[in-house]
Amino acid sequence: MKIKSLLALALAFFTSVASAQEVIVHDPVMIKNDKGYYLFSTGPGIVFYHSDDMKSWKNQGSVFTDMPQWTQKIKGFDGHMWAPDIYFANNQYYLYYSVSAFGKNTSGIGVATNKTLDKSSKNYKWTDHGIVIESIPNRDLFNAIDPAIIQDKQGETWMSFGSFWAGIKMVKLDKSLTKIAEPQVWHSTAKRERSLLISDTVAYPGAIEAPFIAKHGQYFYQFVSWDFCCRGENSTYKVVVGRSKSATGPFLDKDGKDMAQGGGSILVQGDKNWYGVGHNSFYTFDGLSYLVVHAYDANDKSLPKLKVLPVKWDAEWPVVTQEQLVEYKSKLVE
Repeated sequence: MKIKSLLALALAFFTSVASAQEVIVHDPVMIKNDKGYYLFSTGPGIVFYHSDDMKSWKNQGSVFTDMPQWTQKIKGFDGHMWAPDIYFANNQYYLYYSVSAFGKNTSGIGVATNKTLDKSSKNYKWTDHGIVIESIPNRDLFNAIDPAIIQDKQGETWMSFGSFWAGIKMVKLDKSLTKIAEPQVWHSTAKRERSLLISDTVAYPGAIEAPFIAKHGQYFYQFVSWDFCCRGENSTYKVVVGRSKSATGPFLDKDGKDMAQGGGSILVQGDKNWYGVGHNSFYTFDGLSYLVVHAYDANDKSLPKLKVLPVKWDAEWPVVTQEQLVEYKSKLVE
């Protein structure tokens, strides 16, 4: 499936908002190397950017110019790839990405690798390894999108993922990081209330998605987004968090409630300036912690904009202030 037409539409979109000179993204994830910072996000073929300072960003185009062959099996997929994660191991970069029919759990997560993220390098080449996991309506009560990778204290690597339905799942990967480990090992790490009487094909209620697990100090922190993105001024996204001394949970909130039983402490949410704040990732660079999110600008047509928010710590809990949403402003550069 060619995506040149989709790229043209994306270019038109970015051109139309160029006057804002900010980075318009959904579902941002980041990685740092000796060349600077790289940001990956939802978009045609997965859009990515480069920066030297996490403020001025240059668009690097898309990871994929042709759709991986396996994506043709996802009926209803329109070529718009969602919610990636970028991970470095085994001397290469792993890019996990989602394909889905909107509003359905007809979904799959794939993975591609590259030796470098520098497009000017002769070694720059993405190699796709196909599907890692798939969800099928009426078979699965999970949604195979929104991947995020974490390594536990024993050196095992896990992929958490999920959106609506029965919430957030976690599955162990094999040593190649391109397949599920056998025998399979699964965990359920976060959910919201959902009646057993609701059809398995229906996403709602239980608005939870976008897991991201990161280690800081003695704890692993699980971040998820509650409620709704993608609705402009009606977006209600918020980031909630719990923590555990194990990468696989249980993750407890500040009140001691398990996130797998509906728990979660609100870390940041929308306000009069930024309607919905969510689908975060989390990093520690040079000893400083950052929460990376998108938020809908109430003062600029509800456009989803990049936010890189410094994180403070209080009793080993992350703290982000609403003022930081206003203070951070990205710049899109040529």
